[in-house]
Amino acid sequence: MRVDVVLRYVGVVMLFIAAFMLLSAGISYVSGVDSAFYPLLLSSLLTALLGAFPLIFVERKVQITNKEGFCIVVGSWLVACVVGMFPYLIWGGEFNLENAWFESVSGFTTTGATILNDVEILPRGMQFWRMGTTWIGGMGVVMFALVILPSMGRSKMTLSNVELSTLAKDNYRYHTQLIVQILLVVYVGLTALTTLLLKAAGMNWFDSLCHAMSACATSGFSTKNASLAYYNSPAMETILIFAMAIAGVHFGLIYATVTGKRNNIFRSEVARYYFGILLLGSVLIAVSLYAADIYPTFWRAFRYAAFQFVTLVTTTGFATADTNVWTSFAIILLIFGSIICACAGSTAGGIKVNRLVLAGKMMRARLKQQQHPNAVIRIRLDGIIQDNETLYGVLIFIVTYLMFILFGTVVGTLFGCDLMTSFSGSVASIGNVGPGFGEVYSMGNYGALPSAVKLVFSLLMLLGRLEIFGLIQLFFIKWWR
Repeated sequence: MRVDVVLRYVGVVMLFIAAFMLLSAGISYVSGVDSAFYPLLLSSLLTALLGAFPLIFVERKVQITNKEGFCIVVGSWLVACVVGMFPYLIWGGEFNLENAWFESVSGFTTTGATILNDVEILPRGMQFWRMGTTWIGGMGVVMFALVILPSMGRSKMTLSNVELSTLAKDNYRYHTQLIVQILLVVYVGLTALTTLLLKAAGMNWFDSLCHAMSACATSGFSTKNASLAYYNSPAMETILIFAMAIAGVHFGLIYATVTGKRNNIFRSEVARYYFGILLLGSVLIAVSLYAADIYPTFWRAFRYAAFQFVTLVTTTGFATADTNVWTSFAIILLIFGSIICACAGSTAGGIKVNRLVLAGKMMRARLKQQQHPNAVIRIRLDGIIQDNETLYGVLIFIVTYLMFILFGTVVGTLFGCDLMTSFSGSVASIGNVGPGFGEVYSMGNYGALPSAVKLVFSLLMLLGRLEIFGLIQLFFIKWWR
């Protein structure tokens, strides 16, 4: 493996991030040269220098190997989180080293968990940088870099193949270059549409853009301490439910639907299950809340239930209510949604509806196999026959995913956190959801957690965003030989 080649392409990603820091500094300048201007400007220059160094001294290669592509992708994510700390550390405030790392990882992995007790104290430039990290992370730092890279032939295909999971590729029946363009067009288009709708609903332009970036990245960062509860607007909540729900669908399906192709949302089996889960979960939670007299009318209960369930299933994590005081039944359903989450090929994390559907079909196939031992049973998903390797991978992923939730829960309780905080925090971190329950509830934050727990939750965020095995492989020395 050529380390210099890996460093060269990671450098390109750093230059892209430096450009976003510079854009954030521009926002700060327009806002009257607020206190974030110089931290963002210095961070941009430092990141650009670090990124330009390998570009100057390493010769450009026409092709890269799969192993190099893997290292570029994983290395880019890790480096992005490291340089993403620079503006926070230089600005100061609540951002010590561990908090800056947590906030940066939470942003780039689109988890949306925060250590900040007062988000509103941040100047506009720093607010925009937080949203920038999560928006870049939503599509993927490498995917964004591929847009600005020159024609790379097979190298571009290698990087995009590593960035996309196997399940995400099933609905992309296009060339690599077109895949990248589809991701960009859908992502930017949905962000622009959501911004305009939020502005029409009464938000100012800055907050509209920030919340649209956060919603489309399924992150949940907000410019307000009370999140969406600050606005208390059914219209804004409806707009964001739409944006979050769409952002949780495979982007290839969104593109196919808009362009009138056959393999669209309305024909997708996974999309039907996904929207069915959103509707059924919202109704059940609303019934539970109304029956417990938490809300005076069913429709008011449904308003809050639908928003909170959609925001957790899509791994966004906005808040309009204190879910800690909801019924145990409602909390169980919200935790279930935080574990399963949305669809492969979207900006969401979690196990994914695709794997849930396949796991259910495998259980049904097992029952049929016991009844008819000699039968040959094929499992299909959206009309595509799933091979044994894919099915085996689904089972391994689910088991490993649940084991890491257990690991995070044990570590949390070991360092003094209560069981609900440790468990729900682990679920919310590895699923890139954001809010959990207990101390890390919808209206709370992660600031008071012990340092060791913050570091473990940061690790879980990275594992969830890189679909576990992408990060784990980096630590197996034998794999490199």
